[in-house]
Amino acid sequence: MVTVPEDRDGQRIDNFLVGQLKGVPKSLIYRILRTGQVRINGKRAKPDVRISEGDEIRIPPVRIAEKEESEAPGKGQLIRIEQSIVFEDKDFLVLDKPSGIASHGGSGISHGAIELLRAARPRDTLELVHRLDRDTSGILVFSRKRSALTALQNVIREGTALKQYLTLLQGQLPQKALTVNAPLRKSLLQGGERMVRVDEQGKDSISHLRVQETYAPANLVQVTIETGRTHQIRVHCQHIGHPVAGDEKYGEREFNREMRDVGLKRLFLHAARFEFHLPERDRDYCFTAPLPADLSKVLDKLATEPGKKNAATRSPTKK
Repeated sequence: MVTVPEDRDGQRIDNFLVGQLKGVPKSLIYRILRTGQVRINGKRAKPDVRISEGDEIRIPPVRIAEKEESEAPGKGQLIRIEQSIVFEDKDFLVLDKPSGIASHGGSGISHGAIELLRAARPRDTLELVHRLDRDTSGILVFSRKRSALTALQNVIREGTALKQYLTLLQGQLPQKALTVNAPLRKSLLQGGERMVRVDEQGKDSISHLRVQETYAPANLVQVTIETGRTHQIRVHCQHIGHPVAGDEKYGEREFNREMRDVGLKRLFLHAARFEFHLPERDRDYCFTAPLPADLSKVLDKLATEPGKKNAATRSPTKK
């Protein structure tokens, strides 16, 4: 039994367990969470629940065989993650995360961005502030201090942080700017796969869409999110009939095939901007990441396709 100290108030239970169970693979930590072996004040704990100061956490005995120890990440992986760093100071480290790297390990993934950074920077105390889907590229923020983590997570919960994405959506939106206000509910399918759907019993979720460029088969759209629900942009865009290009889970098969023909090999979703103010430090932060080359090439190819409509000028995002 462990009592949550003051400086861990608001932390996710999975991250708390990583600190408590040093050396235990993330896959095993998620396994004991999924099977109900971890309890918070006597109740089963889900991996994304946040703990509070004074909570009583039951952690089961954990025994790991040597074969369960995950292999150290390769040198190439560490070089790639180091090259993706776009900002660091005493409080934060920020990545322009490449598509294909998960935010954290687990569910068959040995090394996510946080594990790679911890291996590359063993003297740093790094924690994820928020998450991006594995296939989503762009700005991902890590804290170097517990105080910085809680301060920024408070800002995110209050809804005062600005998070903007660029995405390519099927078809033509009915207007240049629109807001999707649709509650989202998350569920787990057999086998552990996460699915999200619009449901009146779900959590409030708001996305603001603004068309940036128009092509014959699609719109390039800037999405500003007020809430950060799992798969929010992907499900909201599917809900209004304009799914994200390259989305194998929520997208449209024929459209995805058409996009593959113009060179799209992954989900067209990029976290382009993350801006916030920290009152405790009286400091403003603004992190940006330009559209990756693989996605820019898709747009260039679409621009040369017959039938392209009038396009707004795309303003490159600078770091």
